[in-house]
Amino acid sequence: MLRLDALGPGGPYRSRRQETLHDVTGNPTATLSLAPPLYLTRTMSALHRATTLPADERLAAIARAGEAFATEPIAGVTVHEYQHTVAAVAGVPITVVREATDAIARAARRVGHFVHNARPIGAVDGWRDPLTRAGRAVWTRRGEVFAVHAAGNHPAVHQGWLEALALGYRIAVRPSRREPFTPHRLISALRAAGIGDDRLVLLPTDHDAADEILRQADLGMVYGGDDVVRKYAGDRRILPQGPGRSKILITADTDWEPLVDMLVTSIGGGGGVGCVNATGIFVEGDVAAVAAAVSERLAALPSLPATDDNAALPVQPIETARRWEQHLRQRAGTARAWLGGDGIVADLGDGSAVLRPAVHQLDDPRAEQLGAELPFPCAWIAPWTRAAGIAPLRDTLVLTACTTDEDLIDALVADPTIANVHLGAHPTTWMRPGLPHDDYLGGFLMRGKTILR
Repeated sequence: MLRLDALGPGGPYRSRRQETLHDVTGNPTATLSLAPPLYLTRTMSALHRATTLPADERLAAIARAGEAFATEPIAGVTVHEYQHTVAAVAGVPITVVREATDAIARAARRVGHFVHNARPIGAVDGWRDPLTRAGRAVWTRRGEVFAVHAAGNHPAVHQGWLEALALGYRIAVRPSRREPFTPHRLISALRAAGIGDDRLVLLPTDHDAADEILRQADLGMVYGGDDVVRKYAGDRRILPQGPGRSKILITADTDWEPLVDMLVTSIGGGGGVGCVNATGIFVEGDVAAVAAAVSERLAALPSLPATDDNAALPVQPIETARRWEQHLRQRAGTARAWLGGDGIVADLGDGSAVLRPAVHQLDDPRAEQLGAELPFPCAWIAPWTRAAGIAPLRDTLVLTACTTDEDLIDALVADPTIANVHLGAHPTTWMRPGLPHDDYLGGFLMRGKTILR
């Protein structure tokens, strides 16, 4: 049994209130300390009192921590033990956990470059820059303490707040109780590398106390569903990270058959659990042919425990998996099921089940099912016409557009509700560190301030 303590300004804190975390088969795996409200208040006050490390020191510490995170024992846990635990408890395929481990280490090494990309070209980093003698914009923080309500669907989400740390924020992370192992390991590595216990904390809490962390921070970032987005939509201090609803458009001037690999990767890559996985596929042409080809490929994915080296699909406790299956049936309604119509639960016989892919064909590009994003590979394939326009493609984290129509491309790139556009046979899951995910985080954390001296 692992013991995951809260990590406060005075070091690890083991609270009286403990939650037992189970793997997907039901075996107890770890105990998580839940921080009480008074401890949260004292910890947030300590973050506000703390000083900020000089930029060169904090960047060097982040790089050291990233290397340790991916290669060394942290708090007595080897990287292999950590990866196995995440796969066993969160049900994310272990290959995905390994890739995320390497991605976090790479992000830590180059985080200084990444935050530089977001800085306006006309601004400098500090008031001591000689250019401020003639008047210059200086890129400054909008606050000092940044709070994160983290997601538990994928370990790599913890790359994001490294940028805030690099910019000099003191940070409080409230981990997901589904997957607290990654932030616990990363924060432990960062503190050991020299960031300082009073500058970076881990605060596991229940839902009742979670808002207190945000209230006492200067700025915050929150992951969640549509309810979270609605809750914080009017709060300029909070950056909500909601469903991705990533999509693919194939117009009639593009041959879809060479795109099948891209379609399958977009839907099922990384286990199909990410916000960048495609859920809506729009086809100006033979919708049924595309659905049949994609379904044939996704059906070949194996049903294996998440800890198996060949695992490609997410695993959940069997009762949880059955609830998702029932939810899918209700959402699908009368849609034509190409894959998953007879169920998506593959019982592994140990109390857990694989969530298998689902593919449904719709008759209308405005069908409400196209807004459904589920925690396994699930695609809704619909017809698209020029008359439908770009309205069905809006509210999208990543849109892959396979078209030669430059007027259409202009409209997609200009639309403010489409965060990223990939043109051609590039999967929606393609990401490169240093490029914006949902805009640059630095644009939320920082501001330009004129300095003349």
